[in-house]
Amino acid sequence: MSVALVTGGNAGIGLETCVALAGQGHDVVFTSRDATRGEAALDTIVSRSGNPSVEVMALDLARLASVREFAAAFLERHERLDVLIHNAGVMLSSRRVTEDGNEMTFQVNHLGPFLLDALLRERVLATGDARVVVVASAAHTSPRQGLDFDDLQTERRRYNGFQVYGRTKLANILFVRELARRLAGTTATANAVHPGFVATRFARDGDTGALGALVMPLLRPFALSPAQGAQTSVYVATAPELDGITGGYWAKCAPATPSRAARDDDAAVRLWELSEQLTGLA
Repeated sequence: MSVALVTGGNAGIGLETCVALAGQGHDVVFTSRDATRGEAALDTIVSRSGNPSVEVMALDLARLASVREFAAAFLERHERLDVLIHNAGVMLSSRRVTEDGNEMTFQVNHLGPFLLDALLRERVLATGDARVVVVASAAHTSPRQGLDFDDLQTERRRYNGFQVYGRTKLANILFVRELARRLAGTTATANAVHPGFVATRFARDGDTGALGALVMPLLRPFALSPAQGAQTSVYVATAPELDGITGGYWAKCAPATPSRAARDDDAAVRLWELSEQLTGLA
């Protein structure tokens, strides 16, 4: 039986992704930082999909120790990993630092998933024909000059939550680009997706401050539903016609071209090496 893992599956796009995957017959494991929300989401996913093979596990990407604990528990419970969808993310209005000493948005959106991917990679490779999908965003185009490797943690410049989020989404695509290169010669693939502007609670629970609280409700009527937003992730993770397709960026279930900065192979390698250092892998 195929095993699919979705981070941040307790709400929004993540929950709809889990419903769709479970509906296709996959054994679904999803993560939630909040136990109560996780259990509620579990009941919803099982009820809507009709598939009882759904499991929720605790994961807090803002704590690298939690990432390691989760990976160890997952590997103990599951002998295969056919689909790994890095879906969880955050956008903040002010600079916060994790217990690991990293800027929180950068850690939750990039470093945490980077470490998790590394810890699960052997299982992905052993499964064969496994797919890694990273939920990025069109917001990756905002840092037109690319990543500032002298200030990845936003310590020197004024903190702007939307700009920081955009930089982490650029990091997502660069990560996929280098991961796909490193997976060459295997049957595993890695791709990034843009879900579209989706009507979820993301960026509307106070984390983006007064501007987010004002702007997000105004834009909501023009947004996609969470189910619509999940379609590209599910398509890239499961479509038979995408066997062997790797290193791409997808939007509306079709190939798309990311920004020039997102196609910088040197930046992808540099980010990978720095990420290894920041997560203790190197």
